[in-house]
Amino acid sequence: MIAIVTKRTCDRLLLCMMSTLLASTIAIGQNQPGASGQKQPGMPDQQPMNPGGTSHDASFATADKDFVKKALEGRSAEVELGRLAQQKSQSEDVRQFGQKMVDDHSQLGDQIKPIAQQLGVKEPKEPSKKDMQLIARLGALSGTQFDEAYIQAMMKDHKQDLKEFKDEAQLALDPSVKQVARQGSGMVSQHLRLIEQIAQRHNVAVDSKSKVSGRTH
Repeated sequence: MIAIVTKRTCDRLLLCMMSTLLASTIAIGQNQPGASGQKQPGMPDQQPMNPGGTSHDASFATADKDFVKKALEGRSAEVELGRLAQQKSQSEDVRQFGQKMVDDHSQLGDQIKPIAQQLGVKEPKEPSKKDMQLIARLGALSGTQFDEAYIQAMMKDHKQDLKEFKDEAQLALDPSVKQVARQGSGMVSQHLRLIEQIAQRHNVAVDSKSKVSGRTH
């Protein structure tokens, strides 16, 4: 009887040990690399996809370059038009405004040129074709005709420029572009107030159907 009990007890102990060993083996296998939900050896971590992220940054970088190029073209046009105002106008306030355009836009251009070099933007040698057309049209006028056309053009230009400078000050990716756009918007805003005051004194209203159109900066 004792022998039988001892044999049964040993069989049960052996069975328990085998069960425990099997369970341990399964648990170890589940914790090994390559199990479900685990990273395989040598496999790179999976990064979340961000489609459009790179193109988004690239588009803003391109916009910064376009802004800088247009700002340099606009600077050249404002200087040329300002010189015309000093030569063609018979009004002291218009001539003074023209001189201010030469001084302020030359200074702004000096601030933008180093940024253009950093961004790889080639400095334009002359105003845009549209600006050249405007300069040619105003150059053919003189006296009160020139004053009216110049004032109209300056009001249109500065309203458009102010919007573009403010937009770039908010959306620019490059910190240097953002800063110069912020500074430029303050300058353009001041110019717009001045030319509007001059327009009131000369009884000049902006006419969207005017033959002398403003720049598209």
